[in-house]
Amino acid sequence: MGKRPHTGPGNRIRIIGGEHRGRRLAFPDSPGLRPTADRTRETLFNWLQSRLPGARCLDLFAGSGALGFEAASRGAGQVTLLERDGRVAGQLEANRALLGISSMQVCQADALGWLDQPASPFDIVFLDPPFADHLLSECCRKLDRGGWLRPDPRIYLEWDLHGPAPEVPEQWVNLKQKKAGQVAYGLYTR
Repeated sequence: MGKRPHTGPGNRIRIIGGEHRGRRLAFPDSPGLRPTADRTRETLFNWLQSRLPGARCLDLFAGSGALGFEAASRGAGQVTLLERDGRVAGQLEANRALLGISSMQVCQADALGWLDQPASPFDIVFLDPPFADHLLSECCRKLDRGGWLRPDPRIYLEWDLHGPAPEVPEQWVNLKQKKAGQVAYGLYTR
C-alpha cells in the first residue's frame, strides 16, 4: 500500500447540500490548490439548482473535489473529476469510495491533453484551474471546439480578480457573474 498523502488539519472541505450535506473530506497539500469557498459554492449551486438533477458534470481541475462532490451530493447523474497530481487524484478516489458515490469517476490526467481526445459531451462543466497557470482561455476554446458541450450547457469559470478575465468563445453568453474576496466567478452558456 502506498504512502498516504499529507493532509493538514485545515485541509478539509465540507459538502454544503444534498445527500452528503455536512460531510467533511480531506485533501492533500498541492501547489495552486485552493478549494472554492463555501459561500461561492452555495451561490453557484443555487444558480444550477434546476439543471443539476441527472446532469453529466465535468470538474476539469478537481483539486479538493469541492465542486464535483457538491454536484454529486445534489443529484448529478454522472460526475467526472480530472486531476493532474497523482497524490491529489488518489485522495479524490479515496473520498469517492468513502461516500460510496458510484456515479463519479476520478481520472488522473492533464486537462488540456485530456480535452484532445474524442469528446463525450457534458451538461455542466466546472473550470477552476490554479490561477498561476493561466489555463482558462485555452480550456474554453477546447471545450467549445472539441464537442464537449451538450446543447444549452452551463460552464462555471473562476479566476483571479486581479488577473485578466478569461477569453471565452464569442458564442458563449455570460449568465451571471460575481466577486468574492480575491476571486471573480461567472456562469456561461453557449
